[in-house]
Amino acid sequence: MGLMRALGSLLKGLLYALDGLRKVLHLVLLLVIFGALLAASHTTLPIVPHSAALELAPMGSIVEEESGDPLDRALSDVTGEDEQETRLRDLIDVVDHARDDDRIRALVLNLDGLDHAGLPALQDLARSIRWFRESGKKVYAHGLMFTQRQYYLAAQADEVYLDPFGFVLLDGYSYYRSYVRGTVDKLAVDINVFKVGTNKSYPDTWTRSDMSNEDRENAKVWVGALWDSFKTDVATARKLEPKLIQAYTDEAVAGVRAAGGDLAQYALARGLVDGLKTREEFEKIVAGVAGEDEDTGGYKAVDWRSYLSVVRSDEALAGSEDQNVGVIIASGEILDGEQPPGFIGGDTLAAQLRDLRDDDDYSAVVLRIDSPGGSIMASEVIRREVEALTAAGKPVVASMGTVAASGGYYIAMNADRIIAAPTTITGSIGVFAIIPTFQRTLAKIGITNDGFGTTDLAGATDLDRELGDEARQILQASVENSYRAFVDGVARARGRRPEEIDSLAQGRVWTGADAQAAGIVDELGDIDEAIAAAAKLAGLKEGYGVVWIKREMSWRDVIAMRLRAAAAWTVRLIAPRRAQLPGLGSALAEVRGYLELAAKGRPVYLCNCRVD
Repeated sequence: MGLMRALGSLLKGLLYALDGLRKVLHLVLLLVIFGALLAASHTTLPIVPHSAALELAPMGSIVEEESGDPLDRALSDVTGEDEQETRLRDLIDVVDHARDDDRIRALVLNLDGLDHAGLPALQDLARSIRWFRESGKKVYAHGLMFTQRQYYLAAQADEVYLDPFGFVLLDGYSYYRSYVRGTVDKLAVDINVFKVGTNKSYPDTWTRSDMSNEDRENAKVWVGALWDSFKTDVATARKLEPKLIQAYTDEAVAGVRAAGGDLAQYALARGLVDGLKTREEFEKIVAGVAGEDEDTGGYKAVDWRSYLSVVRSDEALAGSEDQNVGVIIASGEILDGEQPPGFIGGDTLAAQLRDLRDDDDYSAVVLRIDSPGGSIMASEVIRREVEALTAAGKPVVASMGTVAASGGYYIAMNADRIIAAPTTITGSIGVFAIIPTFQRTLAKIGITNDGFGTTDLAGATDLDRELGDEARQILQASVENSYRAFVDGVARARGRRPEEIDSLAQGRVWTGADAQAAGIVDELGDIDEAIAAAAKLAGLKEGYGVVWIKREMSWRDVIAMRLRAAAAWTVRLIAPRRAQLPGLGSALAEVRGYLELAAKGRPVYLCNCRVD
């Protein structure tokens, strides 16, 4: 009996504890919502100290356009649950703005959170960092470790410091692919491939067990070009010979052994870093320039995301010009229909281009492309709108980012000018189709197919039966026709003969520099040079406006964007560390549910009740 009473008391205590935790989490939820919406409703900007360092800390992948639902991104920013993305233009804008801001005394690169970025994106950001240095202001970098991408940006700093227990990893570029032919054979799946282009290698994943000679030789060229560009850029920034960057990797085993296994000392000895410092030691160095933060003992700093709101506010105050260059981002795989951010929807992008064609406030358009291609139908829908823009007298300049290949080149080919980065991956002018059939797979488990159709084509593409000869011929003819249309379109746009373009096509991949030499790209440059070229083609005078076109957002998306800007500040206010808020992710998920109900027109009431 006493035991039962004790267990009852323990259970009752546990229930009280859980109820208390629930009340705390609901209170936190209310505070987050209230604080975020309150902050979002005011236009008060972050206070930038009179003397401070701008902390540039990109997280996750550096992208042209953030993917996914705005509300999902807002909540994940607070909880840290999902893979993050950082928009390239935001990073460039804050660095460029800080260069002329007398309050910003230095730039600090915190690159520990950077996971992925294409070399052209790194080069664009590095250019802004160099311009910041040329203004006379100092740039510092510190890392617990530096991966290859992180180090590329760190190398642009005046002083680079590495944690004494850290390392610098420069492993070069590689091109490896997985081949599933063995699995396909074991499963008895028939992979029917229809393609044109000797170097159109994507289908090889399904049809081969190893890399073809054509794919290997083509890849060696552009992969080697990326590595050469990386070595040259880093060596120039660090005032080293490119061969020393190569030697750092080639001689790593002997070099690390000579350093007694100390990877940080090896990087220091080879001149990749200027010193080995802990975070605390590094902060004292920066404090000597930016001033000391009395509260933390480190340096006065402003976070780049907070500073971004200052930049955007200044842009709004500057107003807009009557004649603008509109910049549209085309980032991701090209798919049919309407698509969310992170993908290029044929109808979505076409509508954006159409809006600019009909808007007299825009005199020229820059189409910023970062895409490996995709649907030929969606690509054709977009291409027609580009052609319609140029026919309407509005110049279009295609600006190629990290990759603009296959469909990514297709949507660019009718632009008045095509501008690529030297390390852009482009070309891949070719067409393919893949249709798997599973009749042999099904037969292994006793499922067979029999019947008839009123024509030879009836049911010809059903996945549970062998692809008929008539269907094969039609599909191959269609692919060949699409390829001819692609080649002919490039030839007309480039003022070349189809035979010339065909020799450059065949699915071959080019770097931007090689593509320019081959004549399928007009010039090399970044997005800013593309904007200037578009303005010149339109005859715009100095002082023209540049408008980055955003997709139309619902009120729900607007709230999400406001939440994203304000919620992080609110959470930091009530709990400096996320670890102090267990269950915050699930609590914030409730916020999403409430907003979705409201978006459907249903009333939402929020209260905090207690019943004793």
